[in-house]
Order: sequence, then C-alpha cells, then structure tokens
Amino acid sequence: MPVERTIESIVIAGAGLAGATAARTLRGEGFSGRITLIGAELHHPYLRPPLSKEYLLGKAGEEAVPVAPEAWYAENDVDLRLGVQVAGIDPGPHTVRLSSGETLGYGALLLATGALPRHIPLPGSTLDGVTMFRTLDDSRRLREKLSPGGRDVVMIGSGWIGMELAAAASTYGNRVTLLGLEDIPLAAAIGPELGRFFRSLHKANGVQFRLGATAAGLLGDSGRVTAVVTGSGEALPADVVVIAVGVAPETALAEQAGLALDNGILTDAALRTSGPDIFAAGDVANALHPFTGRHHRSEHWSNALNGGKVAAKSMLGRDAALDTIPYFYTDQYDVSMEYSGFPTLAAGAEPVIRGSLASKEFIAFWQHEGQVVAGMNVNVPRTQKAIKALISSRAPIQASRLADPAVALDQLLADD
Repeated sequence: MPVERTIESIVIAGAGLAGATAARTLRGEGFSGRITLIGAELHHPYLRPPLSKEYLLGKAGEEAVPVAPEAWYAENDVDLRLGVQVAGIDPGPHTVRLSSGETLGYGALLLATGALPRHIPLPGSTLDGVTMFRTLDDSRRLREKLSPGGRDVVMIGSGWIGMELAAAASTYGNRVTLLGLEDIPLAAAIGPELGRFFRSLHKANGVQFRLGATAAGLLGDSGRVTAVVTGSGEALPADVVVIAVGVAPETALAEQAGLALDNGILTDAALRTSGPDIFAAGDVANALHPFTGRHHRSEHWSNALNGGKVAAKSMLGRDAALDTIPYFYTDQYDVSMEYSGFPTLAAGAEPVIRGSLASKEFIAFWQHEGQVVAGMNVNVPRTQKAIKALISSRAPIQASRLADPAVALDQLLADD
C-alpha cells in the first residue's frame, strides 16, 4: 500500500487538462507545498473538445474552454508559468531545467506533456491557407477561415478530428472534400459497418470523399494554397487545407530522462513511471489498466481529467489507480455519439446493433469472449451509465439480448 509522504515541491510539465486538474486536485487534497505548473502556450489551461465542436462552430465563446477561472491559480498559490517549457530532467538530484534557463527542484514531477500533431512532409505545406489542428489558436484561425462559407476546403485525415472538422466546414456552407488512407473512414476505430454510417452522414451533408487516397503536394498562387494534388494526380481545388492525421505522444523529455517508453510513457495503474518520483498522465501516459491487465493510452479528455486526479493523489502517496472505463464523444451534424470501452479488446469484433442505423438512433455493443468490452450510443442519450455497468460486470451476455430493444439495459444484468 502507498505510504503518504511529505513533499515540499511539485513540478507539473504541461498545462493542459491533465496538468491543471492535477494542480486543482493537489490543493483539494490539502497539499500546501509549492506547485509549479509549466505550459508552452500563452493561454491559461483549456479544454480541447470544444475546439473541434461548439467553439469551432461559433456556438460557444472562449468562456467555454478554461479548465478553471484564470484567477484560480493565483488564489490557490499555483505558480503558473506560461510560454515556458521543461527543457530537461535530471532524475538524480530531482531537478528540471526550463527553457528560460532556470533550474527547479522537485519532490515529485508530473509529465503531462500531451501529444503533438503528426506532420507529413508535403510540398507546399507552408502556403497561406494550410493549417494543422491542435490548439486554441488553431481553432480560432480555422473558424475565421470557415465561417464566411462558400470556400473549397480539403481535409487531410479521416479520423475523429478530421470528420468533426469536415462537419463544421460543411455546416458553415463550404465545399468540403475529405482525403483518408482508409477505404472506409473510422473503420480502424469502430469497424466498417459504423464507418459507413458516418461516411453516409457526411455524404448526405455534401462532403465528398477521396478514400484510400494520399496527398502528394499542395499548389499555390501568390503564396496562397489553391489545390491539393492527390497521389493519383487529381488536383482538388482548395482555399483552405487542414492537415489532421493524428497525434504522437510527446515523449522527448521522458526519453532524455531514461524513462521506460512504449507508445508513450509506460506507467503502472497509479501513473508512476520507471523513474523515481516521476509520474505521467494524459495523452502521453500508457498506463496499466486494472480492468484489462494491459497498458492503454487514450487521447481523450476523460482520460486527461481522471488521470490528473489519480496522479495528484499518487504523488502524495495516497492509494489511487486509473481504473475508469475510457470514454469519449463526438457531435457531427444531427448526430451525437458517446463511446465507452476498450477499443483494443473490441478490435475485429462485429458490433451488435440495438436499434436502426437508418433512423440514426441506435446502440452498438462489442463483445470479447461473450463479455461486453465497448459500447456506443448514437442519439440515444442517458445510456452510458448502463453501458459502463455492462462492461464493468464482465458478465457474459447473449448477443440476441443485447440487440433486443424490448430488454431494458439494466435488465441485462439483473437476469444474469
């Protein structure tokens, strides 16, 4: 069992949701020592989900994105350093070196460095009108480009972010073409049947697809992008190009410090890394999950939120484990979707559908050895609690009963 300990100083590298939540949890748990929260951006810590959803669509302003009010950090004696990065770690003497040249000591260090957008070396990628998508500034710039409507927009990337951005661009009245490596968008995440559902949703809203396709380069005129050239030689007209081909965990600091890495920073369930008094949380952490006995890395906000809480308690020597079931959601056009579960366990399984894809109201379940390991609801609200209960139960459930809308979700467990 962990033993509570007294530490005087905690440094948090990364001022996103995981890092800021850790700072808030430390104060909530009664930690009175020094907290230094270090963030590369100039913005106070903010939430990412609104950036590709309601904020991008102009349905919410910047008041919707802060993790905490700006005044909270000073009021709670959190030393928030913005526009600064941790440039190096010396695990032996427990010190970090900042990009400003300053050296700080720590009793515990949390790496919440997140992830960086994957770059693809396309000729013409520096042209005006071409953007990546990750930050609040990226979302602000993209909203300015999309909101007038009437533009040719090419989206490179058919994952969740690419599909959300395509939906926003189309909703604003732009002409949208989406390029993706997969023959069916999202198939790697939710399988071909449900990938086709989302593809049909976008097609019904005017989005054109080039799938199983690559971008070979970008053309421009007077410094502005005018077209995307595909691998087959097709030139797609483009006033705006968004490159959204996923992210990679930001592990440079951890690698320099000699921490164990594998698709992120390896941690135990308490988010302890292989380094003494060094913890990791959020997108960068590949944490052992007590439910599966496997390591899982999640890039969704619920993981960052829960991971920040667990890391804070663990740094104080308290008993804590990141044992929540992974969760995320997406909003595209008139479809609201929530997903809970373990994609690695669900991979390759045929989904069991309750309801009708044609009606845009259904629940999909994935099973592994008869047990529900993942579930998503589309326009069927207030079902995630029951879906998570099914997963947590580990109970074998007949697929026919999962598919039967006459059997209430809570009844599925009551009958076992």
